[in-house]
Amino acid sequence: MNLESVMQELEALGKERTKKMYLSNGAHEPLFGVATGAMKPIFKKTKINQALADELYATGNYDAMYFAGIIADPNAMKEADYERWMDTAYFFMLSDYVVAVTLSEANIAQEVADKWIASSKELRMSAGWSCYCWLLGNRPDSEFSESKIANMLDLVKSTIHEAPVRAQYAMNNFIYTVAVSYIPMHDKAVEIAKAVGPVEVNKGTKQSKFISAAENIQKAVMKDRLGFKRKHVRC
Repeated sequence: MNLESVMQELEALGKERTKKMYLSNGAHEPLFGVATGAMKPIFKKTKINQALADELYATGNYDAMYFAGIIADPNAMKEADYERWMDTAYFFMLSDYVVAVTLSEANIAQEVADKWIASSKELRMSAGWSCYCWLLGNRPDSEFSESKIANMLDLVKSTIHEAPVRAQYAMNNFIYTVAVSYIPMHDKAVEIAKAVGPVEVNKGTKQSKFISAAENIQKAVMKDRLGFKRKHVRC
C-alpha cells in the first residue's frame, strides 16, 4: 500500500461521532474520525513500514499520524526523527499516545524521554513521563535503575503542582504506574502519592478538577493488579 491508498481507506473508516470526540479532546482538522481498532485491517496490509509511517505522519491528518505510530519501526527511528515527530505533535493524544508509545519500543527510549522531561516544554514533558509509564508497564523491572526511578518520584513530588497541565496528568500517572507495575518502588510510590495529594489541573478555569494517584493506586491494590505488565504497548 502507498500513501494515497492508506489515506483513502482511513477516510472511508471515518465516523462523525468519533471525529467530534477527537476534536473535543484537542484534535483539529484535517482528520476523519477513525476508531483506533478499525485501523487493524489496514495494518495487516501495510505491516511495519517506516517510510510510509513518515509520509503519513507528515500529512498533519490526525488519523494518519496515529496510524503512522502503529506501523512505525521504533528502532529505525533516530533521536532526530523522534524530535521531528514531537515538533508536530500538537496535542496530548499525539505526544503521549503516538510519539511516546512508539519511543517506548525503541532502544533509546529512556535517553530521549529524559531529555523531554527536562525540557520545560509541556508536551515534551508529557511525552517523556508518559514514555516511562509505557516502559514500566511493559518491560521487566530489571531494565530500570531503582535509584533513577526513586529520583524521578522525588522530582514529581517537588514539581507536579506547578507543572504544565498535560505534564501534571503524565506525572500523576507515573506515580501510579510505578506503584502498580514497578514492584521495587511500590512503597516509595505510595508514599509519594500520599505526600503529593490531589493535584488540581486546569486551575482557575471551568475545566478545573482534581486528580489523585493515591486513589487510583488503592483501587489497583483492591483489584489485585500489582505487578501488572502489558504484553504489547502498541495496538
